[in-house]
Amino acid sequence: MSMFKARVKEFEDVLAAPQDLIDIKQLRKLTFNGVPDVQSFRALSWKLLLGYLGPRRSSWTSTLTQKRALYQQFIEELVLPPGHANKGSGDDVESRGVGLQDHPLSEGPESAWNTFFNDNEFLLQIDKDVRRLCPDISFFQQPTDYPCDIVVHSRGEHGRRLHERVVPAVLSSANVERKGLGMTKQQINLITKRSVENYAAMEEGQEAHWEVVQRILFIYAKLNPGQGYVQGMNEIVGPIYYVMASDPDLSYRAHAEADCFFCFTALMGEIRDFFIKTLDDAEGGIKCMMARLSNMLKEKDIDIYEQLKSQELHPQYYSFRWLTLLLSQEFPLPDVLRIWDSVFSDEHRFDFLIRICCSMILIQREAILENDFASNVKLLQNYPPIDINVVITHAVTLA
Repeated sequence: MSMFKARVKEFEDVLAAPQDLIDIKQLRKLTFNGVPDVQSFRALSWKLLLGYLGPRRSSWTSTLTQKRALYQQFIEELVLPPGHANKGSGDDVESRGVGLQDHPLSEGPESAWNTFFNDNEFLLQIDKDVRRLCPDISFFQQPTDYPCDIVVHSRGEHGRRLHERVVPAVLSSANVERKGLGMTKQQINLITKRSVENYAAMEEGQEAHWEVVQRILFIYAKLNPGQGYVQGMNEIVGPIYYVMASDPDLSYRAHAEADCFFCFTALMGEIRDFFIKTLDDAEGGIKCMMARLSNMLKEKDIDIYEQLKSQELHPQYYSFRWLTLLLSQEFPLPDVLRIWDSVFSDEHRFDFLIRICCSMILIQREAILENDFASNVKLLQNYPPIDINVVITHAVTLA
């Protein structure tokens, strides 16, 4: 039996075993070494490791049914225009669910229409970001086979498709700064590494994958007003959605949007401190994470540490993006999925992420020691192509 077939059988034994209870410890061990790109192994493993599904298989059907129905409710209440639900049930304003106190021109704080129009502030940034998701692959520009019916079949009703609601405007600095995130305008450039491309929206009746991701991020921002949407979240949700929407099992793929939303929400529950300015200095904050990386580098290779220190090449110049976005912008998407297999399976989660980041620096030891400041900034902000397994194997040795 080949090594690949052996690994497939190991996943089958864990995920399709006759017993009801999944051995999560064994699943973590297998996933840490990479998930084979067959069947629904990765999508299912991520759902389990992120806590969307519980370890008892008998609970999966009810959990999925309940969560998917809840997400449909989110779409109806948060995405569709006010008054959509009963539209057509009568001719008067009240029968359409829009009272005199909630006229489209109302500016009252309780007005659903007022909220509807004010959403444009963060929807503008979401729209801009998702239109350039993973430009190195065509996936996000392609139509999904499972568009949201109540959105795409709008019969000319404006406002159901989020991209139609975006009012073109010059983006002010307040929009691109980290909302509650402590990111300066200069640091924004550290996040938007990839080339800017604007994907086109589909015609009525169809949706591109990026439009689905836009809706996921919009709903998340609406449900988390204290945090809202922060630039870079699109790079976190993108790989998760790709995995769910590429599931070979069509019965799962049909619900990729809802399943992705809850997996993304679960992951954001763990990394949300990275995106909140007031928690930058907390134990789970981004400054603490960068300090842990610096301390590990100092312990593993004092020469590199001193070189970067003498050049005043501070961790925020490169590792801020690495850590905040879980390396999603440093490598091609297939490599990102492989990295996330290991990160999600790590019980201490971000310990291994820090080890991967440290390995990325150590692997470039010779170049870093020879380079000047400018060359090292370029090297670390545009990490050279490499076999990702070399980085992961090196990271394992740092334990």
